[in-house]
Amino acid sequence: MTQITEHLGDIRERVSRAARARGGDVTIVAVSKGHGVDAIREAHAGGLTRFGESYVQEALPKIAALDGLGIEWHFVGAVQGNKTRPIAEHFQWVHALDRERIAIRLNDARPYHAPPLNVLIQVNLAREPQKAGVAESEVAPLAAAIAGLPRLAFRGLMCMPPAAADDEERRALFLRTAELAAALRAQGFAADVLSMGMSDDFELAIACGATCIRLGTAIFGPRD
Repeated sequence: MTQITEHLGDIRERVSRAARARGGDVTIVAVSKGHGVDAIREAHAGGLTRFGESYVQEALPKIAALDGLGIEWHFVGAVQGNKTRPIAEHFQWVHALDRERIAIRLNDARPYHAPPLNVLIQVNLAREPQKAGVAESEVAPLAAAIAGLPRLAFRGLMCMPPAAADDEERRALFLRTAELAAALRAQGFAADVLSMGMSDDFELAIACGATCIRLGTAIFGPRD
């Protein structure tokens, strides 16, 4: 049994317990940035099929090397305008969309033989200037713009609380993000995915409504 497999057993138990307490299913995205192909293979052998990367130049060789395993690739980093084509061509999900201009570029670059690219809007409720993400007032207009792009599928919201936030602050941001998603659904948007929670707060995020959690260190250990 590898260290990654040992981690997965504990993580699955904790996720299952938190999901049962809240009611509902939770998807794990293994954030593999900074980890090599062998580590991803081990995690895949342990049953994980969704992997997240933040840097295109790091991700593309991994995607090529692991072709044929049926991995669903999630781009979880900020999307730069000059990287939209490889993201649109090689990923199935984008978690951090925050500009209509980028949405249009992703739409135009998405291959017509591929299904629509699933996208989430990143919200920045804490208004951290160093982070991507839209303000609360910009969520619905951006969702409407995405809904008009045929090669994209708007699926919901993503948030990332400040690193120094305590549990009370994190809970407030998670709950407000869940409220924004509920408001979008009431307007007819298919905002069924809430990407919230990472290695140090995923149980809290699940309790607040997360349907997708992004785990790196908890699965792979510290990055070199």
